[in-house]
Amino acid sequence: MELFSRNVAARWIILLEFLLRSVAEEEVLMNTKTETSDLKWTTHSRSRPEWEEISGLDEENNSVRTYQICQADGSSSHWLRSKLIERRGASQVYVELLFTMIECSSRSTHHRSCKETFNLYYYQSDADDATATHPAWMENPYTKVDTVAADFLLRKGGEKKFNVKTLRLGPLTKRGFYLAFQAQGACMALLSVRVFFKKCPALTRSLSVFPETVPRSLVQEAVGQCVANAAQPGPNPRPPKMFCGEDGQWVDQPTTTCTCLPGFEASHGDLECRACPVGHFKMVSGPGPCSVCPDSSHTGEMGAASCVCRPGFYRAPTDSPDTPCTRLPSSPRSPVPQVNDTSLTLEWSEPLDSGGRTDLSYSVECRMCSAPGGPCIPCGDGVNYRPSQTGIQGRRVSIWGLRPHTTYSFTVMALNGVSPLSQQGPAGETINITTSPNVPVLVSGLRKVTATESSLTLHWNTPTQSHYRILQYQLRYCEKERGSEENSCHFMESNINEVVLSDLRRATQYEVQVRARTLGGYGSFSQAVVFRTLPDDDSSSPLLVTGILIAMGMLLLIIIIAAAIYCIRKQSHFKDPEMSDKNGQYLMGQGVKVYIDPFTYEDPNEAVREFAKEIDVSFVKIEEVIGAGEFGEVCRGRLRIPGKKENYVAIKTLKGGYTDKQRRDFLSEASIMGQFQHPNIIHLEGIITASCPVMILTEFMENGALDSFLRLNDGQFTPIQLVGMLRGIASGMKYLSEMSYVHRDLAARNILVNSNLVCKVSDFGLSRFLQENSSDPTYTSSLGGKIPIRWTAPEAIAFRKFTSASDVWSYGIVMWEVMSFGERPYWDMSNQDVINAIEQDYRLPPPPDCPTYLHQLMLDCWQKERTARPRFSSIVSALDKLIRNPASLKITAQEGAGPSHPLLDQRSPLTPSSCGTVGDWLRAIKMERYEESFLQAGYTSMQLLAHITTEDLLRLGITLAGHQKKILSSIEALGIQNKTPGNVLY
Repeated sequence: MELFSRNVAARWIILLEFLLRSVAEEEVLMNTKTETSDLKWTTHSRSRPEWEEISGLDEENNSVRTYQICQADGSSSHWLRSKLIERRGASQVYVELLFTMIECSSRSTHHRSCKETFNLYYYQSDADDATATHPAWMENPYTKVDTVAADFLLRKGGEKKFNVKTLRLGPLTKRGFYLAFQAQGACMALLSVRVFFKKCPALTRSLSVFPETVPRSLVQEAVGQCVANAAQPGPNPRPPKMFCGEDGQWVDQPTTTCTCLPGFEASHGDLECRACPVGHFKMVSGPGPCSVCPDSSHTGEMGAASCVCRPGFYRAPTDSPDTPCTRLPSSPRSPVPQVNDTSLTLEWSEPLDSGGRTDLSYSVECRMCSAPGGPCIPCGDGVNYRPSQTGIQGRRVSIWGLRPHTTYSFTVMALNGVSPLSQQGPAGETINITTSPNVPVLVSGLRKVTATESSLTLHWNTPTQSHYRILQYQLRYCEKERGSEENSCHFMESNINEVVLSDLRRATQYEVQVRARTLGGYGSFSQAVVFRTLPDDDSSSPLLVTGILIAMGMLLLIIIIAAAIYCIRKQSHFKDPEMSDKNGQYLMGQGVKVYIDPFTYEDPNEAVREFAKEIDVSFVKIEEVIGAGEFGEVCRGRLRIPGKKENYVAIKTLKGGYTDKQRRDFLSEASIMGQFQHPNIIHLEGIITASCPVMILTEFMENGALDSFLRLNDGQFTPIQLVGMLRGIASGMKYLSEMSYVHRDLAARNILVNSNLVCKVSDFGLSRFLQENSSDPTYTSSLGGKIPIRWTAPEAIAFRKFTSASDVWSYGIVMWEVMSFGERPYWDMSNQDVINAIEQDYRLPPPPDCPTYLHQLMLDCWQKERTARPRFSSIVSALDKLIRNPASLKITAQEGAGPSHPLLDQRSPLTPSSCGTVGDWLRAIKMERYEESFLQAGYTSMQLLAHITTEDLLRLGITLAGHQKKILSSIEALGIQNKTPGNVLY
């Protein structure tokens, strides 16, 4: 009962502490009640009376400095302004006013302009520069907070009541502010002014500590850290986060993965990690409690991650640290021998104590003694054991090969998994036996009669001087090359002095021994004789020849059938699913998986159920919004399905107020994506339709869209790395074309990149749903639909002829985007200019430093006739060749042969006249991020750039090799122009 009371009291204390820490703290910036001297605030009035500072009494009859005024009429304004109040980082503050107000009807000089209100203003400033005339005494530049009215008015002979009003000011951005009070016809006393702001107090929750936080917006993020003896799992964990509301209250629960370290457990409601007490342990980091040490183990101090075995107890290397410690087993009991002349069978009972383990085994030690009670030596290799001498799982062993009329000492020992760890030897039980003196004579004359490639026929002489009738012969034969390896020797019995050894290996030598068994037991084996099987069978069987001919005929038939199937499939492949005009039209080849358009279903929801897996919403945790899509927000979150590893996912949501058509269009992407399984196609994890909002879950790609990723890392990748990215995109598109799916919107913005730089095709089916009123400038109306003009093949623009060949055209544009590090195709040309240029057979020029082979592959993809464009399978093969031969990537487009099409001119060359300033020049080459560095280093004119070097760029903080090369190449081009006549610079 006492323990229960203590637990209840501890829980109440924790709850009280939690509530106290959750209450907002107030930091006071000014409080006139605490002032002991005159306030000396500034007053302004064009007529009498003015605000007057006097000593008064507050509601608790404490002496305070107050201001009062009593106006006869409200025709003029009377201002009172405080001194500068430092805001101390607060973005909004609260003003608490304590005042009294006389009722107009109770005043002797009642005037119709009498008022029972006053106005509160504030003025922000970075310096204490207010004077009697600055700022001007009017509403602007002051900011009005509110018109304050009294709840309680003073009457003659009435009760004296005080008014308390709390008003909020903000947002505040400057160093401090002044408060100003404007009275117009009021008779009042300002008893106290308290200015304060609210902040979230320091808080410990969920094993995370969050510092005192001042909210600077509606919700302020606070970054915390794990409590002592706690940590976050993983190589790069995110720090704990929590949000502080503008009212100084902590919002919701923290986002944290802090867990107690090994040897510590959470206590006091997850407020701290407490060391495991003596006799307890905790193996791993996690939320679990400490556990009592397993049997026969202990800890010598607090905070143990494992328990140490007590003396005499051990853990095997395969035992887990949370398993009990065990000891050696006791000796086997009651060994019983059965001697048969020179062989022995031993049986025994299991030990009384197995040591607490189940992996019990036995071993037998044999020693040969010169006489009973005399010295003994190990038996040696001549003695054989069945099943073995060590690691015996049963309680019986057969021993043979003993010498006749000899005393032996056998020790049966019990072992388990911890026996090798003990300094003491295993416990055993010893018995002594003596073999029989009567044994037959040796067998001799072992010889070969016949031999084949798999058998030997052997014969030997019958012993003539035996005192016993020979009951049986036993042969022992072993492969000579393998010696005495286990399972290399075999035994065979025979009742006569001849035997056939079969199932032997071809061209192999065998050592053979033979011995005889009489009523006195087995004799010793004869001396080993070596025999060899034949390498080949000399006799050729007609049946074997017939079988070989039949096998060859069947093999030839299989080859002919396979060739026919290959030709048929290749012919059907030329029917080209790539040339199909609709995604929904597909050919069901034998064993070939094809794409099924979800809009061919009578009920599109049936396609969603067939191809997309429904996920319980409780398995998903949304962490942050990372963007916006056509139908709603795109978020990053975690998916944790029971029994599977937790992983990050991208979550597309359907915004509220959607129509049935919008819901079908949104989920159609999932029913499309769910049909694809390829390492270069974005993977669909599942959908959530049973709750709101409706969600599509895909794998999370850390580096986002390819175009923005390349622009962010301009010049940081080598050509072979870029080719690797292009190869991944081509592989994904090859898979889609083989499934008869046409993407229609292949562009770098629709390629996602993960942390390993693997590119994956995404955005399936959405482009077909773009409305006419879509604001995205990438898509332009054409024949009643939206088309991405810069990436679309001419036949698709003119006739909406979308095929895999039009996807190849788009892939060529993607290649150009990748090699130019995210440059916009056709630059700032209008869409109509792009269409006109393509119709006149103009094509994009090679990006800077683009290998010749890659630009030629781009031009192949931009063939006007779609049948002349390469297939994605050919593109993958071409890129594989480039990867295997990286030296070919060193030949840039400027060094190669001329193109087969006229090329568009990207822009006119840079000249000092076209770039009047360093800033204009840097913006022209997309290096404007370094403008401030150039100007700070003194490069203020174009003439100063002529002799800049790589070392100068490093001093400017330009460390990326690609950026250095781009800047130096541009300067070199400018230098060449500067040397031309008429442009010489002195």
